[in-house]
Amino acid sequence: MKPVLTLVALAALILAGCASPAPRETAEVTGQVIYRERMLLPPNARVTVVLADTSLMDAPARTLASQVIEGQTAPPFKFALAYDPAAIDPRNVYSVSARIEVDGKLRFITDTHTPVITHGAPTRVEMIAVGVP
Repeated sequence: MKPVLTLVALAALILAGCASPAPRETAEVTGQVIYRERMLLPPNARVTVVLADTSLMDAPARTLASQVIEGQTAPPFKFALAYDPAAIDPRNVYSVSARIEVDGKLRFITDTHTPVITHGAPTRVEMIAVGVP
């Protein structure tokens, strides 16, 4: 009887080791980026949207997620930034920002702090990028 129990226990351990880990829960910050100028961008334009922890004033922001949108020539530029809710500290401040580059040169950028996730801030936002001379 003892060898049978040993085999059953061994089989249970092997099967437990083969089990895939539980999927990580994710959440999203969604929205769109627009600009007010009445113009189309060239096809090689690149829109970059970043979700960052902007809590510390004298330190670089910690990026939690980013998305690059290419091949779109007119706004709105819709984005969805997936992040791990376990990485969010409710005491911290999180924000999104965007920049639009053409041929590696900055053409538009968001110049306003857009808070998200904590302190009653939304998870769906619209950002307005302003032209860079």
